[in-house]
Amino acid sequence: MTADTSTRSARYREFKMPDVGEGLTEAEILKWYVQPGDTVVDGQVVCEVETAKAAVELPIPYDGVVHELRFDEGTTVDVGASIITVDVAPGGEAAPEPEPSQEPEPAPAPEAAEPKGRQPVLVGYGVAESSTKRRPRRGASAVPEQGAAAAAIQSEMNGVSSAPAADALSRPLAKPPVRKLAKDLGVDLAMVTPTGPDGIITRDDVHAATAPEAEAPEPPVATPAPAPAGRETRIPVKGVRKATAAAMVGSAFTAPHVTEFVTVDVTRTMKLVDELKSDKDMAGVRVNPLLLIAKALLVAIKRHPEVNATWDETAQEIVLKHYVNLGIAAATPRGLLVPNIKDAQDKTLPQLAESLSELVSTAREGKTTPSAMQGGTVTITNVGVFGVDTGTPILNPGESAILAVGAIKLQPWVHKGKVKPRQVTTLALSFDHRLVDGELGSKVLADIAAILEQPKRLITWG
Repeated sequence: MTADTSTRSARYREFKMPDVGEGLTEAEILKWYVQPGDTVVDGQVVCEVETAKAAVELPIPYDGVVHELRFDEGTTVDVGASIITVDVAPGGEAAPEPEPSQEPEPAPAPEAAEPKGRQPVLVGYGVAESSTKRRPRRGASAVPEQGAAAAAIQSEMNGVSSAPAADALSRPLAKPPVRKLAKDLGVDLAMVTPTGPDGIITRDDVHAATAPEAEAPEPPVATPAPAPAGRETRIPVKGVRKATAAAMVGSAFTAPHVTEFVTVDVTRTMKLVDELKSDKDMAGVRVNPLLLIAKALLVAIKRHPEVNATWDETAQEIVLKHYVNLGIAAATPRGLLVPNIKDAQDKTLPQLAESLSELVSTAREGKTTPSAMQGGTVTITNVGVFGVDTGTPILNPGESAILAVGAIKLQPWVHKGKVKPRQVTTLALSFDHRLVDGELGSKVLADIAAILEQPKRLITWG
């Protein structure tokens, strides 16, 4: 290693897209809060990214000056890829290097150059210090300018020491997933023009090579005129929409869904909502019909705990849950999010109201963390806020049931032998038929309806 390369290696730090151990493989950079030349300190938030389900902020684990932003806003980045370079020794002075020994030793891997006391993690759910050591990623580490190509090739050829050095140097640089994509599409990587850092071929490069422009020119032929501008708009599928689509397809074709419906007079429940709004014990919290619907569902689960379960396909077991993490589907500017209230079964009515209010407001602000959307057991989706009577909701993966609540409307209803205007709604309960048979599902739905028709049952049954 030359003196210039050694100085650069000691001077610059690469901050990589973190992996929080929750199944993330990529994230989209929504916004940069810093620009090249800005001074940053350890723990300062430098950007906001959107994972599969939420927008989170990333803190930098170094003091220094921003040298380079590796990706633009709106770019989807693989976990482990370097996203920002920080000059930790501004002014041209390199960080102190240890005295060389009598015998030359191999240079440390780039990972070893990062501070040991802190690892970059997503805000709000950092990992314990003892769990931050990771196996080096193949081809994902940033390298100094002078040794970039050799280091990338060496990382990809790990375990293939018999290959001649000349062949290794002529081999196109690409990560294993990109090589697989090229193989699947029948693309020769040697014919692809790389656009990635240090001459690495990206997925976009491979796709570009399959486009008609990348093929040999052909004689011009008559083509139909393009469609008038403005008749179609194409929107990339990514972020929340991409994750939601994958989850719903997986759920719909994995769990056998059954949906049952019931229409119920909720006039007494609406009166109770009005009374609770003026109750001093509920002061400072938001009271609405969803609060009592959630409480009714919790009581029904308490009476029929078998409905609160999950199916373990690997172990071929039904796992009964002795807790209820109550999910609430929330429409947000980034798409549908389903955060859940942990241990909702233990909360009093004021506590449940406070949790519901915080959950919904956090989701709409786009600040829900991935951990808040994990571990749900049952969910409520309130389609009634859109004026919809009911629907057939799809289960969240791993959950046993989901309750759809329709619009509450004033309708003619037979009450005490006479037709009167009453507040009426339709409930729909979808459940996993592997876990819940028709009898159990019917009992749960009937209990919810009975409580909403006569809310005093919250006292006698709860």
